[in-house]
Amino acid sequence: PSLKLSVEMTTICDLPEDVLVELLSLLPAQDLICTCRLVSTQWRYVVDLTTLWKRKCQREGFYIQNLDRSISDWKIFYMLCNLKRNLIKNPCAEENFQHWKLDDNDGDKWKIEDMPGPHGKEMPDPKVHKYFVTSYGPCFKSQLITLQKEGYWNQLMDEKRPEIVVKDWYAARFDCGCRYELRVRLLSEDYIVLDDFHPEPVVIEQWNDAMWREISHTFQNYPAGVRYIWFQHGGQDTQFWAGWYGIRVTNSSITIGPLTL
Repeated sequence: PSLKLSVEMTTICDLPEDVLVELLSLLPAQDLICTCRLVSTQWRYVVDLTTLWKRKCQREGFYIQNLDRSISDWKIFYMLCNLKRNLIKNPCAEENFQHWKLDDNDGDKWKIEDMPGPHGKEMPDPKVHKYFVTSYGPCFKSQLITLQKEGYWNQLMDEKRPEIVVKDWYAARFDCGCRYELRVRLLSEDYIVLDDFHPEPVVIEQWNDAMWREISHTFQNYPAGVRYIWFQHGGQDTQFWAGWYGIRVTNSSITIGPLTL
């Protein structure tokens, strides 16, 4: 007599939820949201589970045990951790003046020098090898960051308002006085200023310690509608000496991250 074998086909949808979570957590976030969520009601349910995004955070080293209670949305937390990087391009003058707009370029104009430079000191960060230096006329340069182009979609910026952290490093030559200025603006679609960080200019006297100093500011609870970040810094020497005796700047950064970090 012939033996009849009935093989029951098992589809991926028959897998237990925890196995499905484990499998799907291996996929890139974009595939999960744009493709997997559309497969079926069950898959949409699994893709939206907190455990799946928590698992992705663990897998990629973003998970920190003591943050558990303070994170309201693990999916957004994952996305922000995954996107986090310096949004300023060419911050340490490695690519000449690429990506920078030279707004003011007076005196003997902007120049790039190697660390530590004449009458200068090394940076605390050994990975920084160059800096931009100003002259005796106003020297200012800027970058405009388009958030959507960097992966930060409008709804994310408007509903979650992630922290925007700005940092910059500046130093003077030991033998000449100079001034340093920084201005950072959060702009709307129509370039209207929604928030602004513009501290008093720093004036450094002649015969200073030539140390590199960091300035830092965090934007929080800013208005909805931020679509661009405009960063500008620079200055000049205060003694009107020909050459490059003005403020030195390097290692600028703008990072966007989850509020808990």
